Amino acid sequence: MKKLIAISALSLLPLSTAMADQDIGCGFGSMLFAGKDGKVVKVLGATTNGISGNQTFGITFGTLGCDGTGTVTASTKVATFIDGNMEQLARDMSRGEGEALETLAEVWGVESQDKAAFNKLVQTQFSHVFTSENVTSRIVLENLNTLVANDAQLASYTLS
Repeated sequence: MKKLIAISALSLLPLSTAMADQDIGCGFGSMLFAGKDGKVVKVLGATTNGISGNQTFGITFGTLGCDGTGTVTASTKVATFIDGNMEQLARDMSRGEGEALETLAEVWGVESQDKAAFNKLVQTQFSHVFTSENVTSRIVLENLNTLVANDAQLASYTLS
């Protein structure tokens, strides 16, 4: 009975493929909090998108502002990782080491011989990556990619 109610409720939602929020992705949370600003609203939207499989449903059926036709790219994987690990990344980047930073380098595709240079770059340029207390994951990714692109040793890892 609960499944029937859930499916009925989802069928009442618009079947549009409106652009999803860049920070929180697509799903019911993006639609529910559309047009609202603030970190709390983004966290609530992302949480709502992630619960009950509604984001998966939207991607599968092209509803809830989702478009399941795109290709998962390296930058998409990196963006997703950054978005879900901002606080840990900030802590690890400021120290130049840590599990979140190590995983970021892995997801980014940085080879083992270049990881020390990557870690040092993000540590020394921390204030250029996390430019404010309210910086978004999208800006963090853009800032990181710019730093990597401008570094002679790491430029080959620039995301397109």
